[in-house]
Amino acid sequence: MPTEHEVKKLFSKRLTEIMTRNNINQVELSKILEVSESTVGKWLLMKSMPRMGIVQKLADYFKVGKSYFLEDGENGYYENPDAAEYAEMVRTNPEMKLLFSAAKDISKESMQKTYEYIKFLKSQEKGSND
Repeated sequence: MPTEHEVKKLFSKRLTEIMTRNNINQVELSKILEVSESTVGKWLLMKSMPRMGIVQKLADYFKVGKSYFLEDGENGYYENPDAAEYAEMVRTNPEMKLLFSAAKDISKESMQKTYEYIKFLKSQEKGSND
């Protein structure tokens, strides 16, 4: 179980990352969440944590799960934070849920082909990173 400091540190890190990626500053975020700028500052400086309702507002706004802000990627399923964020977006996006519901009656052969294709994509990605 992480300590309070570890939770604050992770939250601050993830909030900073997602704000940077979305080009949103502290003033804009405070307006979006309807909190004071100093409150956002306290979160970024690891002095306090928002209530779960605010974490949910953040998750909704940035289209990620609450777990993005609260769970360490090293202990989660995805190692790459961008992949984790995208997977969460796919999981929570009503249009993308179609992908999962369409696959619920997939044949073993089709699942194997999909697996092989994913392996191929990963090998291509590794090749381009060398």
